[in-house]
Amino acid sequence: MPFFDTIKTTFKTPGLRNKVLYTLFILLIFRLGSHITAPFVNATSLLASMGDSSNTFFGYLNMMSGGAFDRATIFALSITPYINSSIIIQLLTVSIPYLERLAKDAGEGRKKLARITRYTTVILALVQAIGYFVLLKNYNCFDAAYVDGPIIWFTGLVVVLTFTAGAALIMWLGEQINEKGVGNGISIILFAGIVARGPSAVSVLIENFKQGSTNGIYYFLVPLTIVMFAAMIVFIIVMTLAERRIPVMYAKRVVGRKMYGGQSSYIPIKVSMSGVMPIIFASAILSLPSTIALFWQPEANSFGAAVLGAFTHTGWVYAVLYFLLIILFNYFYIAIQYNPVEIANNIKSNNGAIPGIRPGKPTVNFISRVISKVTLIGAFFLGVIAVFPILYSGITNINVSLGGTSIIIVVGVALDTMRQLESQLTMRHHKGFLE
Repeated sequence: MPFFDTIKTTFKTPGLRNKVLYTLFILLIFRLGSHITAPFVNATSLLASMGDSSNTFFGYLNMMSGGAFDRATIFALSITPYINSSIIIQLLTVSIPYLERLAKDAGEGRKKLARITRYTTVILALVQAIGYFVLLKNYNCFDAAYVDGPIIWFTGLVVVLTFTAGAALIMWLGEQINEKGVGNGISIILFAGIVARGPSAVSVLIENFKQGSTNGIYYFLVPLTIVMFAAMIVFIIVMTLAERRIPVMYAKRVVGRKMYGGQSSYIPIKVSMSGVMPIIFASAILSLPSTIALFWQPEANSFGAAVLGAFTHTGWVYAVLYFLLIILFNYFYIAIQYNPVEIANNIKSNNGAIPGIRPGKPTVNFISRVISKVTLIGAFFLGVIAVFPILYSGITNINVSLGGTSIIIVVGVALDTMRQLESQLTMRHHKGFLE
């Protein structure tokens, strides 16, 4: 098969083989660190205390860390501080002129912005580590000898520094993949953490299939679940690669004795421009009520219990709000990332024009309409992918461990890595993965 022939060619190419092996070595370090429990922590007690936290903010953190969060390992914070730091700095570049200038400078400016992101990551990791230590203490996850009297300060210092150092180390490992490996380092690490939960998802399906002896419908539902998720993967691949191309014609101009321009090109507007970020934002907000429920248990049949109960993972209120928030955040993220005025100015400065559209404000309006329509399609795509596993689990009572968010991340990272491998193979005159 061409795919396996391409893999063989990849490992036969010395430079590319070394990059792939280096990336796998970094991932091995990441997975080893995800199983080393932090000092003084009783991981068994933590698992028993947290119970089912899949619908809480802790469940989101556990998904991002590949199961390291609920075991309190040295990599428990995973890449969450780095992702949050990147989002914060990205948003600040829109409102702070200094950061905006750094972002536009492809040289030293980008390096300074990367350093600011690293420092912000360490600060956020420190804050999260302190909160995580308080959570562990409240859940009685330490032996009494480690938290009685003045020794609690030493215990807290060691545990907080361990979690902070683990987050900083993961950030460094991701940068090493960027420099010496294949693919985007942070995305690859996130991909590895999610895929590591695959065996547990398979075991859940196997257990459900075994229940067919008592409830025959599971003999039908489990294969249907596999088919549905395979169809979701195909749908995600199609929508991830889909784009709306805006044609651009460049005028001819003579410089000296040479003629430039006179070419046609296009501006690609991807359907899934925002990626998985709107889903991550919406998940973080809607998980707050369930997280509050872990610390505060209201009385049964009270108003507080009714409010928290409405935000259960399989409830219709949760699904509706989840869908609407994804659409809202998708528009918000695209508005920050794409500026129609700037795109129109770039076209004009290069002596280009969109066929049938006058330069200036008509071009800006046309680009705005196209982005708005494509954004709406992308928002509904993300909403359907995110909400479908919730509805399916509520109807069939089959706990789908790998939801829509995880599948989008896995498929997106896999496609991006294959593109990079293909470009490497093309430069070496080999056929790529996607041919």
